Amino acid sequence: METISSEKIMSTLREELAQINATVDRQEASVVTEVADGIARISGLKTAMAGELLKLTSSATGLDVYGLVQNLDQDDVGAVLFGDAEEIKEGDECRTTGRVMDIPVGHAMLGRVVNPLGQPIDGLGPINATHRRPIEFKAPGIMDRQPVCEPVQTGLLAIDAMVPIGRGQRELIIGDRKTGKTAIAIDAIVNQRDTDMICIYVAIGQKASTVAGIRESLAQHDVLDKTVIVSATAAESAPMQYIAPMAGAAIGEYFMYNDEHGNPADAEHPGGHVLVVYDDLSKQAVAYRQMSLTLHRPPGREAYPGDIFYLHSRLLERACKLSDANGGGSLTALPIIETQEGDVSAYIPTNVISITDGQIYLQSNLFFQGQRPAVDVGISVSRVGGDAQIKAMKQVVGTLRLDLAAYREKQAFSQFGSDLDATTQYQLNHGAHVMEMLKQQRFSALDVRDQVISIFAAKEDFLDDIDLENVTLFRDGLAKYMSEHCPKLRASVMKGKIDDATASRLRGRVARFKKLFLAEHPNRRRLEDVEQAAEDTVVAPPEGGHEPLDGQEK
Repeated sequence: METISSEKIMSTLREELAQINATVDRQEASVVTEVADGIARISGLKTAMAGELLKLTSSATGLDVYGLVQNLDQDDVGAVLFGDAEEIKEGDECRTTGRVMDIPVGHAMLGRVVNPLGQPIDGLGPINATHRRPIEFKAPGIMDRQPVCEPVQTGLLAIDAMVPIGRGQRELIIGDRKTGKTAIAIDAIVNQRDTDMICIYVAIGQKASTVAGIRESLAQHDVLDKTVIVSATAAESAPMQYIAPMAGAAIGEYFMYNDEHGNPADAEHPGGHVLVVYDDLSKQAVAYRQMSLTLHRPPGREAYPGDIFYLHSRLLERACKLSDANGGGSLTALPIIETQEGDVSAYIPTNVISITDGQIYLQSNLFFQGQRPAVDVGISVSRVGGDAQIKAMKQVVGTLRLDLAAYREKQAFSQFGSDLDATTQYQLNHGAHVMEMLKQQRFSALDVRDQVISIFAAKEDFLDDIDLENVTLFRDGLAKYMSEHCPKLRASVMKGKIDDATASRLRGRVARFKKLFLAEHPNRRRLEDVEQAAEDTVVAPPEGGHEPLDGQEK
């Protein structure tokens, strides 16, 4: 019989002890006392914390449903439910988890459509995400940030010139329904196709068909593979619409705080740049109001809860430009707010206006007049984006905003009188041509170099004698002409301010193109004048000859 040494026994025991997992999983269990409208009340959870994730198990099907603690009352806990909330009934078991709500994040999410829980809903199979992030995360402090200094080019002339956006900025898009708010945001995403920016589109309370159309548009323009769509449609519960923007921010923060390999960013390993669109926060506010009223929280102005401002401020403060020591990444936010009959003084619009770094205001009357994008440059503003503009753009824009404001004012007064002096007639004609130049169709982005040259041509009055219906044709033709025949001159506008020599060369090239353009598209007004003059010269005199003119001898 073989004898076993004591050393071998001790060694075996040590190995077995080392493999024992002594972690104690402490969970508090209780039962659901009431459930309705996606809200559950649970009694007996003495250690539950605000924002903690709860696990509820259906006694009928055994299905697990997760909830988020919202109310901590004296006798019970109020929680909002996610997923199949109708499976949970009174008397079902509920357990604490000891953790906050998190979702999967990472490069595997790119090109996918997910719900606010990070679960795929596009039918393309599971997502193999290797990281998770909490949906609520503290915004970076003052010393962890740096001023906005890099531009986000949307490709839209009216915005890039007069309401510029910088990386790390929060720029509100506000206007009535059906004024092109989503179109501006989608155009901005499409224009990032050849940049290093990751895009997140958060659809809150939208129709499923609308989200499907947006996904198709992004795929057609080859930008879907660098975009994540987070969708909480109108058919989803209020809690799902409530957390959708926070889920989008969490996905974006992963790319901002980490380098391209998924490691924490630092001075030597830069973080990524992200553009997040929240479409729209008005519907999130309505969902939060519904939740709060169901939880019996005291209503405030317009029945919104008292912390609705804090809800949006802590979300939008997560957008920033990180310092170089933290990787220099950025998260740019484009929140969208829908107004009623142009009322920007309502509760939610004024809240978000005060939180953001500027707003792009869209007017219904401009939209129906054919001015698209329907940006009202008079009250739209960008508080920090101007610092991120290229020098040439800032130089040529100059007083363009003031000129257009004067045009709008003169246009209103010109309706009451016909006798206008030459200066007023010039301002009206020049302003009308500039407004026409700012028109753009969807998915017809302009390169920033072509934007600078177009505004330069307008400021130099090259557009003023072109028919209004041909102005956009002239602008697009000029961009093509400069790209094909003057690539070096076109590229020079990116190097700094336009000096006198460059300005002179630009004038010559624009004048040459204008001559070619007018040969192909003659000015209609000039043709009418010529035709009228020709008619006057061939009119046959009346019988008996001409009547003598005043002061002429018979």
